[in-house]
Amino acid sequence: MERGSREAFTRLGTLGVEEEFYIVDDTGRPVSGTDDLVYGDPPESDLLADRIDHELFKCTIETQTPLIENPGDVEPNVVAVREALVEHAERHGYRIAGAGLHPAAKWRELDHAEKPRYRAQLDRIQYPQHRNTTAGLHVHVGVDDADKAVWIANELRWHLPPLLALSANSPFWNGFDTGLASARAKIFEGLPNTGMPTRFADFEAFDRFERRMMAHGSIDDRGELWYDVRPHTDHGTVEVRAPDGQSDPAVVSPFVEVVHALVLDLAARYEDEATPSDDGSTVGGAGGRAAADGAVGSSSDGLRRELLDENKWRAMRYGHGASFIDRDGDSVVDLATVVDGLEERLGVESLSTLYERESGAERQRRIHEEGGFDALRESLLV
Repeated sequence: MERGSREAFTRLGTLGVEEEFYIVDDTGRPVSGTDDLVYGDPPESDLLADRIDHELFKCTIETQTPLIENPGDVEPNVVAVREALVEHAERHGYRIAGAGLHPAAKWRELDHAEKPRYRAQLDRIQYPQHRNTTAGLHVHVGVDDADKAVWIANELRWHLPPLLALSANSPFWNGFDTGLASARAKIFEGLPNTGMPTRFADFEAFDRFERRMMAHGSIDDRGELWYDVRPHTDHGTVEVRAPDGQSDPAVVSPFVEVVHALVLDLAARYEDEATPSDDGSTVGGAGGRAAADGAVGSSSDGLRRELLDENKWRAMRYGHGASFIDRDGDSVVDLATVVDGLEERLGVESLSTLYERESGAERQRRIHEEGGFDALRESLLV
């Protein structure tokens, strides 16, 4: 059983990007291809060496960027990895598509991976995992202290629904329009150990939870804690897993930029704002942190998890049109205001570009209305 450790958290600000894609045929329909692309001839590009893997279905594949030291290198690395994957796929007669869900991925007709890890998950989880044709975008940011990483993950929770709303790119599932902007997020929540995590007082509390879940047979390894944000106890990062998968790399870079900036901003605030009390809860500090998950305070630490879940639902349902219960628990703020506030706080400018452009969900619906499913499948190609 794989477990991480406190000692993994050594560096602040490093980056890694994981993207999940669909392997499709010449008509844009998902097809089993990981036997060829992952286990067949090795990729010609060194960029993909040990950085591609299959997912639950044989039609889904994951890429990883190399370790990125400079945020300015994110976009070229993401583009280069994508180009290498597309070339690798083309040599085997496949194409690559990107979305949170592929509209033509009908789970009853697709092959599951044969890797023992996934077979064990299918046996344990059953129906929710059998239908899990999802694809996401995961951003890792290095943190140089384990307790700091847990506190940052706590604080990031309020920001996850706005990030999901901006990324929403999965209105279609199993061949029909779900009425949601991100059906991926809702389908993925059908699995255990997903969605919005509760807060953890410190790394010891998170590590104890991780150990108990493994000891009780709830998970086989630490990687099966699939929450929307988590301290990654092997990589030494905070991993944000909320956004939908994307076809356009120009959408990926702004998410990486803002997650990186948020983590660094919170790391700078950590010493002043995360003062442990005698009982291990987070209190006081410059930000006036609330002491318990059930209290209403000035941050996500003090906003009930149920209200954070409500915010996530709003993001799933409405995408760019979502509004959110604010961190005071008493007011509502729209996505445009959240974007403006984040850009001012973090000194970034890319989020407003994402907000002002047509969302992935809106684009998919427009293309489907104008050209049907043939045009929609073509539009998702990377």
